[in-house]
Amino acid sequence: MEVYENNPEIKLVISAALAGAVTRKDQNPAVPYSPEEFGDEAKKCYEAGAAIVHIHARDVAQGGIATANLEIIKATVENIKQKAPDVIINLSSAISAVVTDRERIMPVRKFKPPLASLNTNSMNFSVGDFKAGKVLMGAGNIFNNSFSTIQNFAKHMRKAQTKPEMEIYDLGGMYNMLFLNKQEGMFEKPLHFQFVFGVLGGIPFSPQNLGRLLDLKPPGATWSVCGVARQQFQAGMCAAAWGGHIRVGLEDNIRNINRDLAKGSWEQVAWAKKVAGDAGREIAQGAEARKIFNLLREDVDLSG
Repeated sequence: MEVYENNPEIKLVISAALAGAVTRKDQNPAVPYSPEEFGDEAKKCYEAGAAIVHIHARDVAQGGIATANLEIIKATVENIKQKAPDVIINLSSAISAVVTDRERIMPVRKFKPPLASLNTNSMNFSVGDFKAGKVLMGAGNIFNNSFSTIQNFAKHMRKAQTKPEMEIYDLGGMYNMLFLNKQEGMFEKPLHFQFVFGVLGGIPFSPQNLGRLLDLKPPGATWSVCGVARQQFQAGMCAAAWGGHIRVGLEDNIRNINRDLAKGSWEQVAWAKKVAGDAGREIAQGAEARKIFNLLREDVDLSG
């Protein structure tokens, strides 16, 4: 026990992605839409062991669609911080498939969160039936992240002292980041990667795919995993055993490991905490999690 207390780097950080841009209440009623629902869910996640909540704010008046509206985002974050003051805010810089680049990065520029997602390559991004090989949603969707977009977002994140969470969907995104990292001052070191598995258009989870990404990861960089549907659990178990960190949440998976609908992201957080313990690791929250992820900012700036 003493070795964990004296070595915070061995502890595991759990992130909870509360809603995403696509998951809907008709799929799982626990998906938060309103600022109050986000606040309640963040509190439950923090109490279950999460250090970080990842936010795609929703517009209730528009049926719960993901929104770039700064007032709604501010109200959502304010409610979260009121109910879970120590939780770390991670804002999306993707938001949804229909917003402009300016709208995507504006919440980072306005609120200066400690963490924000930085998507790393342009790709097909769809929902499909993997058994039948059929695209169910977004067959024409291209998730656009050109080099100019990535560099522009990175510039604004550095100015805001926001840590980029580099979302890696495939090897192309990883090599893009390694390439741009050669530019002096592009990214604050050490880097932080999140390996995303199971998106239709990206790579699925396997120990081999994770191992290849870890082979490419710069020394000292931190890393976490998330996965779509069951791959959330597969990737999380591997990360716990291999020294990484875990993201769970209804953005990626509406069910628990037993296939029942999750009552909230907090149930998946509780699972991740148990997996961490089974791997001989404790969880980190608050200042300890901020230190592990090398965050420059303590909190969001809601004064503006």
